[in-house]
Amino acid sequence: MADTILFYIFAAFVLGGGVLTVTRRNSVHSALWLIVSLLGTAGLFLLRQAEFLFAVQIILYIGGVVLLILFVVMLVNLDETARLRQFNKAWWVALACAVVVGIEIWYVLNRGLETLEPGEAPQTAATIEGNTERLADVLFSEYLLPFEIASLLLLVAIVGSVVMAKKRI
Repeated sequence: MADTILFYIFAAFVLGGGVLTVTRRNSVHSALWLIVSLLGTAGLFLLRQAEFLFAVQIILYIGGVVLLILFVVMLVNLDETARLRQFNKAWWVALACAVVVGIEIWYVLNRGLETLEPGEAPQTAATIEGNTERLADVLFSEYLLPFEIASLLLLVAIVGSVVMAKKRI
């Protein structure tokens, strides 16, 4: 019962933070709501007993990426960007996309409910390998190239923000 309540609380953090991230006009407020959304995701990881992913979510994403975003936002000239028109008047496109996603969700819930029935519980192995070991095996064997590309993209973002800040100083 407590897991269900915590799930709904963390899910509300994720959804509410996500919606408020994209709807705020102030980019600093958007970054703060992104932190709320990422905290909710970390809580969901903890509920699924993925402690390593919980710690990575807190340390890497909230501690690193969001702070990098905040530094870039604070380095960019906000007075000039505030005067620019940020939203166009194509609300009907957003409405059409929302209707299409709603139809997809309705279709999956009506046609795919039989696929969501739980199967038999897997048999436990004699040697239980932890989450961290399994994640490391998959990350550094199957997903090594995307992992390295993501690290390069983060490095380019840091160098780009320093170059942008240096041009104005």
